[in-house]
Amino acid sequence: MRIHFIAIGGSVMHNLAISLARLGHQVSGSDDQIVEPSKSNLREAGLYPSKIGWNPDNITEELDAIILGKHAEADNSELLKAQELGIKIYSFPEFVYEQSKNKIRVVIAGTFGKTTIVSMIMHVLKHLGKEFDYVVGAQLEGFESLIKLTSSAPIVLIEGDEYYASSIDEHSKFHYYHPNIALISNVVWDEYKTEVSEEVYFQQFKEFIDTIVSKGTLVYNKEDANVVKIVGDTKDCKINRHGYKMPNYTINKGITYIEVGDEQIPLQIIGKQNLSNIAGAYTVCEWLGIKRAEFYESISSFKSSIRYLEFVKSDGQSVVYQDFAHTPTKLRSSIHAVKEQFSNEKLLTVIELNPYDILKDDKLQLYRNSMSESDRAIVYVNKNSIKEKNIVLDNVISKIFSTFNHNNMTIITNIEELNNFLEKFESQGFNLLFMSSDNNIGVNVLSFSDKFLSKKVKKFE
Repeated sequence: MRIHFIAIGGSVMHNLAISLARLGHQVSGSDDQIVEPSKSNLREAGLYPSKIGWNPDNITEELDAIILGKHAEADNSELLKAQELGIKIYSFPEFVYEQSKNKIRVVIAGTFGKTTIVSMIMHVLKHLGKEFDYVVGAQLEGFESLIKLTSSAPIVLIEGDEYYASSIDEHSKFHYYHPNIALISNVVWDEYKTEVSEEVYFQQFKEFIDTIVSKGTLVYNKEDANVVKIVGDTKDCKINRHGYKMPNYTINKGITYIEVGDEQIPLQIIGKQNLSNIAGAYTVCEWLGIKRAEFYESISSFKSSIRYLEFVKSDGQSVVYQDFAHTPTKLRSSIHAVKEQFSNEKLLTVIELNPYDILKDDKLQLYRNSMSESDRAIVYVNKNSIKEKNIVLDNVISKIFSTFNHNNMTIITNIEELNNFLEKFESQGFNLLFMSSDNNIGVNVLSFSDKFLSKKVKKFE
């Protein structure tokens, strides 16, 4: 096929373009901005546009299909030309479905946890030598690309995104995949991060269940009240339902052991959320024909998704973890996970906040007492990311102090100050948790770890 990508520079879009070119399709693309790593990847594949920007001349009747990225607006000149010529226009999820109609489609959905669950299943299948395709939204350790689509693999694993498919299609992406096996990890509406109302957001997941093929399977977290309600509201669907819950576990000398029958399986990951994710991944693998012993032998070597309660470094005494700061609730749960794992050590937590996320008083209030379980707390607000001159940094700092309500908290506003703090911090008896924002501006966690671990004292005070 001759396929043109409008907005080829997206993290998932450019991976799909490269994957299709490798399958023998004639691929072209355009975008008004392409940054790393998309830029280098497209150049290496010979798919980098000759000119940056939109050009209606790219769209001709010789094209068999257009794949439209979410970044492209409805008035995009290339899109308008394609519509005028009547060329078939696919959103990303529509095209993925077209390429996987003859496969067993496994779609992992949920507000949080879907990346980790997909990566767990991928790790197990790879460990067992199973052939599979995949579509994920984040780079996973051990896998070169975000997408792999072949003509031979019998299974495709898809991270199911609930947000709209494209600028001309307000259907949720995961409504197009028609899974044979679907999983919902949790459903949490966040008025600050979700563009639709709570009612509409919940309805998207109900409709997702409706898209499961007849006699297909829904795997769901029966410890999440919202998920249980949604499953109950869709009881007329002719599908199998299989609930899962967090397994029993113990922690000994900083290692989590999961109880499987009479066995204690050691894990390389921490946190109750990850344990719940393992239960979901196991249930999906069970439906794929993976035996219990095979799964747990494989999952014992799973480390973590990148930046999701990910182990960074240790000097044999202190440990450093990094995580992705979704919400105040995520901040609390991640702090608790590290404290529970290493109950005899103290914890220093650094949370990187986007200043625009905390300017609204009602949103900032959600952070009250969110770091109370951490012995030391650092809130990092990068003052260089504040562009508006009318925002008074001192006022922002004052609000953070009063709202977080932590008796041993420091607020830092530039990267040099943060580096100096970590370098001078006496880390004996402490672990470090770094919670990064969407931007992660100027932060090198390995460098932070080296600075944090460098200064020890003989006696902890």
